[in-house]
Amino acid sequence: MTTTFTDETRERAREIIARYPSDRSRSALLPLLHLVQAEEGYVSPAGVAFCAEVLGLNKAQVGAVATFYTMYKRKPTGDFLVSVCTNTMCNVLGGQEVYDTLAEHLGVGHDETTADGTITLEHAECLAACDYGPVMTVNYDFFDGVDASTAVGVVDELRAGGRPMPTRGARLCTLKEMAVQLAGFADEREGAVADGGPGEPTLRGLRLAQQHGVSVPGFDPNTPIRSKAEADKAAAEAKAKAEAAKPAPVEASAAPVKGGDGASAPTGAVVATEPTKSADATEPAAATEPAKSADATEPAATSAAASGSTTRDVKAPDDTSPQVRTAETRQPDANTAVPDAPGTKVPTDGTGTAPEAGDARSAEAAGVAANAPASDGKPAGDEAGAQERNLTEAKAGTDADGATSSDANETGAQK
Repeated sequence: MTTTFTDETRERAREIIARYPSDRSRSALLPLLHLVQAEEGYVSPAGVAFCAEVLGLNKAQVGAVATFYTMYKRKPTGDFLVSVCTNTMCNVLGGQEVYDTLAEHLGVGHDETTADGTITLEHAECLAACDYGPVMTVNYDFFDGVDASTAVGVVDELRAGGRPMPTRGARLCTLKEMAVQLAGFADEREGAVADGGPGEPTLRGLRLAQQHGVSVPGFDPNTPIRSKAEADKAAAEAKAKAEAAKPAPVEASAAPVKGGDGASAPTGAVVATEPTKSADATEPAAATEPAKSADATEPAATSAAASGSTTRDVKAPDDTSPQVRTAETRQPDANTAVPDAPGTKVPTDGTGTAPEAGDARSAEAAGVAANAPASDGKPAGDEAGAQERNLTEAKAGTDADGATSSDANETGAQK
């Protein structure tokens, strides 16, 4: 049966696609799958075709995504999806017992729905709430610290039309209503987010911080959260203030500096000034060093004190890529070997003579020639001659020793 999606669903689909750049519309596939699940209760073949149609994809591409994520149901699902964690922590605390009790009480197994269409049961590998175990969720809202009896009480209330309050989170809604939220639309029910709250283990860190007076330096809990515009403005003002606080750069004197021979030194030269000596000083005049240009660049120091390493820097042997240099170091020949490379020794032929240039490349070429790639028609290693011989013997009904047809078949298989 072909499903015709409502105008509201199509309008929401256009709204979802508009959230993404025009050349990235495929990114809208995940919320679109939640959207079709919100209308049908699962992702049907019609839902896959709908998503492919509005995104310009083929159905195989959409189906590959829909079958990858477990939140997309591929068959009709109940109003309430009850998931029981049976992973290590919850299992040790009794999660498997909770699941087994619910399966027997409801008369369904994993990923099965009750006859009245109310509840679908599944075991979950992990619900990411180990500190609350054993846990189960109803349409992804948590019920913490459950046991077999409390879990049965929750499903019985659901089947009776009630909406038990989750331990954490807002009021329960149906799976279709939850799918609308997962598609990116607000929950419009009256008082939908009026209830709920964090669990005590989640607040434990906050309680300890309050008890011991631990807080972030300068933190004021009464400070309102600024809007983005206010935050950007404050950041711009702080940047301008930091720029203004920077010291002005020192400009070199424009007056020409005389060299030792009376000639003018290059413009911008830096000359060190020595203290003035008395006239009766008997020490010979110090040699004048040539002035250095202000824009001259000296090589950076590579001492152990500067780098923190006691290993000297070794220049790369050439300008080839690191991958090529590594390969040449591991299997060098006379032309490419680097004698002083760490851990490298040029191979010899036993007489102390290095091999001929290009020996490594020749050996590689010979290995490639001896191992022809397999074609698409047969796996690597098969011999066409052996296959033809076996077929010929099977048709003849006898082999060279006069064996029967069945013997020939067996012989061929052995060969």
